[in-house]
Amino acid sequence: MAASKEFGGRTSVRVAVVGDENTGKSSLVVSVATESFPENVPEVMPPTRLPADYYPDRVPITIIDTSSREEHRARLIAECQQADAIVLTYACDRPATLERLSSYWLPELRRLDVKVPVIVVGCKLDLRDEQQLSLEQLMAPIMQRFREIETCIECSALKQIQVPEVFYYAQKAVLHPTAPLFDQETQSLKPRCVKALKRIFIICDQDRDGALSDAELNDFQVRCFNAPLQPSEIVGVKKVVQEKMPEGVNDQGLTLTGFLFLHALFIEKGRLETTWTVLRKFGYDNEIKLRDDLLPLPFKRASDQSVELTNIAMEFLKGIFYMFDIDN
Repeated sequence: MAASKEFGGRTSVRVAVVGDENTGKSSLVVSVATESFPENVPEVMPPTRLPADYYPDRVPITIIDTSSREEHRARLIAECQQADAIVLTYACDRPATLERLSSYWLPELRRLDVKVPVIVVGCKLDLRDEQQLSLEQLMAPIMQRFREIETCIECSALKQIQVPEVFYYAQKAVLHPTAPLFDQETQSLKPRCVKALKRIFIICDQDRDGALSDAELNDFQVRCFNAPLQPSEIVGVKKVVQEKMPEGVNDQGLTLTGFLFLHALFIEKGRLETTWTVLRKFGYDNEIKLRDDLLPLPFKRASDQSVELTNIAMEFLKGIFYMFDIDN
């Protein structure tokens, strides 16, 4: 499948790196591009490109370094508004820069109407005070307030610790976004996502018994991921569902309830690419709408011509009707 369809039309990702002065923005950019820590780092790096083969999804990334100085504010605003994702930095050895995330930077991004995923990055991990709270403890209240934060990570450009991961998470947040799939407030799948997954379930339920049998699960796996499931894997999947949601499995196989539960579980565990792969294989774009190229265009006909369904089409539609005609 072409990359433009595989990732909802995206062939590149643009990431703006923003944050207070001296929080390690430029060092982070240099470090990911060169896999080293140079002695002399420019105040602001020129646009930096990571090639398509840098990460497994094979989509190139353009990294835009920025300055937080007042005289560069116009450019900062423009870059934030053009970005597909924001990497927002603070310095692990300067708690004041962490406090500035919630007192200035995140509210400012909202004020500028920047509605893209935010990756919060604690730079200079090698200088972090071991007595500080853990990253999870530090960020939990901030993430609760600012749901646009996709993930948080600490890194060290000097020690080359978790530097590539920063932009991997930024790319992932763009190519496999959370917002269309999952409501962070209610911790549940969004209605449009549920509707799409229900359609996919019905398509894959070939014998129309309301459950995916082992054979149907295997066909689904091959269609979406080009690899079959081993019998032990199918048993494992159903066991996970049955333990958490007994109605998710019955004698015929995995029910719709179980199918939806699995996808909610994937998302909660950060495996959004799994659900997005399924949706895109069945023709959905980044807004969980069927792609235009899957919908037939209206054709022209003369005024004295009519259109009729074929016998095969009529039999198919009858079968669908009777399947859902529960009081018949």
